[in-house]
Amino acid sequence: MSDGYFNVMSTGSYQPPFTFTNEIVGLVSRISEALGAWSARSATTLTPLLRRGNRIQTIQASLAIEHNTLSVEQVSAVIDGKPVMGPPREIQEVRNAFAAYEKLEQWQPTNEQHLLEAHRLLMMALVDDLGRYRLGGVGVYHDNKLIHMAPPANQVSRLMGGLFQWLRNTDLPPLVASCLFHYEFEFIHPFSDGNGRMGRLWQTLILARWRPELVWLPVESVVRDRQQAYYDALGQADNAADATPFVTFMLEALEQALEQALERALAENDGVSDEVNDGVNIKLDSLDLQLLAHIRQQPHITQDELVALTGKSASTIQRHIRKLRQYHIERVGSDKTGYWRVVE
Repeated sequence: MSDGYFNVMSTGSYQPPFTFTNEIVGLVSRISEALGAWSARSATTLTPLLRRGNRIQTIQASLAIEHNTLSVEQVSAVIDGKPVMGPPREIQEVRNAFAAYEKLEQWQPTNEQHLLEAHRLLMMALVDDLGRYRLGGVGVYHDNKLIHMAPPANQVSRLMGGLFQWLRNTDLPPLVASCLFHYEFEFIHPFSDGNGRMGRLWQTLILARWRPELVWLPVESVVRDRQQAYYDALGQADNAADATPFVTFMLEALEQALEQALERALAENDGVSDEVNDGVNIKLDSLDLQLLAHIRQQPHITQDELVALTGKSASTIQRHIRKLRQYHIERVGSDKTGYWRVVE
């Protein structure tokens, strides 16, 4: 990674170190194909209710990566302005994240001032230096272990200026450019706090400017579920002085998130006009299929979280869960600590 740092210092031209591998070419091709299929379906199935569920998942997952402990249900309640029992800082993080994601459409990914404004929103009442680059040194820690020491504070402004100039001029596919920006942003670590959530937010913005429907894709949920692999990819990229491992990881996460979204869209579309026969003994309606998609994506999901994601009543969710338990899902372990298994 030091190559990119020295390039911008010596030549003024920021060139993130990166190799366009066959694996990345294949991922871009498959993602583009899946995105086309999802876009065609999402025109009718990406309802306001599902958008809300995806936004809640995005916020909960991105903050969970930063050790926020609030559940999907609690995040939903905070967004709805309901009282929630939880650490005040974590509740403030949810409010801030919701405000920032709601304003995405007003920002341009190549505008540095918009990035600073986003930081002010995302970190309101959490840090003192809102919307300003850091003035001191900072390191990235995971499990109390230093995994990356960021460049000196007196170089941050120049590095960020070079990164934005590169983003304006690059002819790389937006899928790749968004991942590269995310990695370089995390390497520079321009703020005293909030860099992880800012990097994920800005990658979403870059992608949404290319394909607007991607603003509703909860990639963060995949990253949260593969959090160790996320940190491993960052470390591998740092050690190799090459962003390729991280770009590969993020493209894999995008592909997985799209597969899950397409599966859910197909289920929604199949259940819009009528109930569908599951091929066993009962018919599944659109809510049944939606619940199955959520359970496949998050086996530890609770019934309260399903209520928050679907907007249905607790009694409705319980009734459909009982129906699905006849042939399609089973509970492994206790009600409190166990998880769901989908019976294929």
